[in-house]
Amino acid sequence: MVLAVCAFTVATANAAVTLIANGTLTGSSAGYYTDLSGLHYNLENGVSASLLGGLGSGIAWASGNTFLALPDRGPNAVSYNSAVDDTVSYINRFHTVSMKLTPNVGPGLPFILTPTLKSTTLLFNGWPLSYGTGQGVGLGSGAPSRNNKVRYYFTGRSDNFDPSQNSGNNLDARYDTEGIRVSNDGKWVFISDEYGPYVYQFNRANGMRWRVMTLPSHFYVSNLSPVGATEIANNTSGRTANKGMEGLAITPDGRTLLGFMQAALVQDNLQGGKAKKVLRFVTIDIASGQWTHEYAYNLTAGSGVSEVVAINNHEFLVDERDGSGLGNGDAAVVKQLFKIDISNATDVSNMDGLTAAKNAVSKTLWLDLVAALNAAGIPSTEIPAKIEGVAFGADVVDNTGNKLHTLWIANDNDFVQDYSGPNTNPNLFYVFGFTDADLPDYVPQAFTPSAR
Repeated sequence: MVLAVCAFTVATANAAVTLIANGTLTGSSAGYYTDLSGLHYNLENGVSASLLGGLGSGIAWASGNTFLALPDRGPNAVSYNSAVDDTVSYINRFHTVSMKLTPNVGPGLPFILTPTLKSTTLLFNGWPLSYGTGQGVGLGSGAPSRNNKVRYYFTGRSDNFDPSQNSGNNLDARYDTEGIRVSNDGKWVFISDEYGPYVYQFNRANGMRWRVMTLPSHFYVSNLSPVGATEIANNTSGRTANKGMEGLAITPDGRTLLGFMQAALVQDNLQGGKAKKVLRFVTIDIASGQWTHEYAYNLTAGSGVSEVVAINNHEFLVDERDGSGLGNGDAAVVKQLFKIDISNATDVSNMDGLTAAKNAVSKTLWLDLVAALNAAGIPSTEIPAKIEGVAFGADVVDNTGNKLHTLWIANDNDFVQDYSGPNTNPNLFYVFGFTDADLPDYVPQAFTPSAR
């Protein structure tokens, strides 16, 4: 899908960053809005287990024109069972997508984007996980029928946990995938989640969990519930339910991950004042799997942070957004990318929320996505509410011979893309072009030849 527009100037914090292409992904040759998981059954709410949706919860560049697209915990936007927050035993997965950019010789944007679904990889553990029995919530077991003696699949159902453990129990089957990045050698995939929060390392080829990254213990809640609101009410510390580790970045040298919480921790929120707007994020040493530093970020106008991507080994773009726009029935307002630098940031791991807020990283608005898309002829009512996927991609050369770096944006449409009329909310991708003048210190991820 390419929008025909005239030449434009982007009236944003960075006027040279321009939309060069956009497109949508509707499914495989197997069927409309069908992925390549090969799951031929329906979930508890009657939805197909192979429904393609929510692709923009996270996207990761994997070198060349290959990207990985990450759905979250599955199709739970339609009410069916409030005792599990309408979640289902949707097996967590990522999709491999080819993103072909072709120079456009006609009117409209400079490039034509053609996304093609290449494969779907299901995520599993090699030994048993804790699943809900279904007792007390009016359902059967939360264990997928696909399980066998060597593959125990992670799912989005909210009661798939061991109630005797805290939310950091890495044998819980529940997994709300939100951020994804690829290792520099292309062999591994790192995925963050909101239930734990967790950061897991998976084998990219087969989807098997390989390693668990260690996170701060004060990110976990002690009293678990399949209902998010109940979890929040019954805990005085830990991540806010459904607003855990939303963003994940990998530094270009491939040595460090940066995991970003979507909202304030429960203990910070209870403290009140500016602590309610402080978001904590950590750096993780990939070699050891241990978190190394904890920093703070102050929200400006958005309701939370949905993604973070590395500019270089110490600077990052942070995706701050509200919940308004396409899919929410109103007009988008806040979809902004802020630039931060952690090279001289203060570690806040031992600070309360108010103190952490005073020691938060400084931030600079780099791109106002609403203004940029408005300038490209896209009205605010057609800008997705949940802009959650952000990744850099390969450089391109336009029709005038100019080399451009690329920034890729995707949406989480909550699997409700098949609505018709004004509520249509497809899996959308936006590609922005920028130059060294826009990000003078930009360093692309250093993929090894074997990853290409």
